[in-house]
Amino acid sequence: MTLPALGYRFLHLNAIGTFWTAYVLTRPLGASFADWFGVSHERGGLNWGPGTVAIGFSCLIVAGVATMALRERAGVRKAEGRH
Repeated sequence: MTLPALGYRFLHLNAIGTFWTAYVLTRPLGASFADWFGVSHERGGLNWGPGTVAIGFSCLIVAGVATMALRERAGVRKAEGRH
């Protein structure tokens, strides 16, 4: 994931292309973690169940996006001289 980020930052590569490259490269890792959380103990997992894992990861994603949006909004207000 670092290589596409560095390519975007320093080589000014296309943002959409670097995003999808990072996504494709990291997708198997995310799926492996989700499987590990969700499958039974007999299969080597934590046995949280697929629904719990899906809801949990969805909540983390929503929290991350909300945090980034609020920080961006605060940065715009600060740049405009509003607090």
